[in-house]
Amino acid sequence: MLKKPDWLKIKLEYNGKFQNVKEILKKKKLFTVCEEAKCPNLNECWSYGTATIMILGDMCTRGCKFCAVKTGNPKGWVDPLEPFHVVETIKYLNLRYVVLTMVDRDDLVDGGAFHVYRVVNEIRRNLKDIKIEALVGDFRGNKNSISLIANSEIDVFAHNVETVERLTPKVRDFRASYKQSLFVLEYAKKVNPNILTKSSIMIGLGETEEEVIQTMRDLRNVGVDIITIGQYLQPTKRHLPVVEYVPPYKFKWYKNRALELGFKEVFSGPLVRSSYRAEKVFYGEV
Repeated sequence: MLKKPDWLKIKLEYNGKFQNVKEILKKKKLFTVCEEAKCPNLNECWSYGTATIMILGDMCTRGCKFCAVKTGNPKGWVDPLEPFHVVETIKYLNLRYVVLTMVDRDDLVDGGAFHVYRVVNEIRRNLKDIKIEALVGDFRGNKNSISLIANSEIDVFAHNVETVERLTPKVRDFRASYKQSLFVLEYAKKVNPNILTKSSIMIGLGETEEEVIQTMRDLRNVGVDIITIGQYLQPTKRHLPVVEYVPPYKFKWYKNRALELGFKEVFSGPLVRSSYRAEKVFYGEV
């Protein structure tokens, strides 16, 4: 097993704001990826008024080899009150930017798209000025589901390719594919050219430098505007092991290559996650 380098050894400090957030989420029966994944950037993002709320429950129908979210069959269950709970939570936390992410819901005909739409619609109906990013699954490539989200009142349509094409079958669930993810991002931009599109790559899984560059090219070729690049960390012994701890200077190098390719915004670093500082592009900080 590889020894974790010093640049990845951080101490999470949960301040009073964290405890307040934890209590309201528990009360409203909501989940955040920030907490579920023990994200090292949690306090920083929340201090900037950004949080990632996971909707459609906490049970995913897929079993990707990198992800710690539990896998199972929700059997069609959806909380009809979730859109209202999300709005109440956003108001309580005084967020200026919210990221809605979701578990994959292959048990639902539309993959959960209509529920995501309901949540977005309820947020926008109550909070006119907030920025909304939807980090969604691939909906099995269903055009109607992709269109529904892309044409909702979101500001950013995000979907993660996760890894390079060669490693996709090893890293992701068999129902996911590299080309399908590219199609989702391309189709979202096609049906609504006015939204920003975004994707994320994990490195340290055995990919080559050229494969990372090619992935970035592929994302730009389908019009992706924003990219995040972070270090893969093994969540449990049951998940894929880390092949390499990529040094910080290499992340800077990848950022420069991504900017050269024309991405509007690039976040690249060992501790970067897909929703890291998601609000930055909207508040004059690019």
